[in-house]
Amino acid sequence: MVVFFVKVLFSAVIISFASWLSVKKPILAGFIIALPLLSILSIAFSYAEHKNLDKTILFAKSIVIGIPASLTFFLPFFFAKTLGLNFITTYCLALFFLVLGFIAHKLIMNNF
Repeated sequence: MVVFFVKVLFSAVIISFASWLSVKKPILAGFIIALPLLSILSIAFSYAEHKNLDKTILFAKSIVIGIPASLTFFLPFFFAKTLGLNFITTYCLALFFLVLGFIAHKLIMNNF
């Protein structure tokens, strides 16, 4: 249980730091969040806990497929100004696209 809380704390620190940094240096914060730090840690933690290479490989494949699927969240933000959208509309559209991305991810992963 202690290991779980250490993992949660470490992840929370990274996310909180990037959020704090986004006010002062949004470009650097975006780059930090774009790094696969959490994927690297999650894959290592997963294998360390379960020692199952097949599940770890499937987990890594799911991450690779999940990256473009999750990027659909950002599409409305690229067009928000052009379309004259407010934040709430943009954010709701982004969540809708994320749900579509999740459905696509699930369909692709079911074929592995």
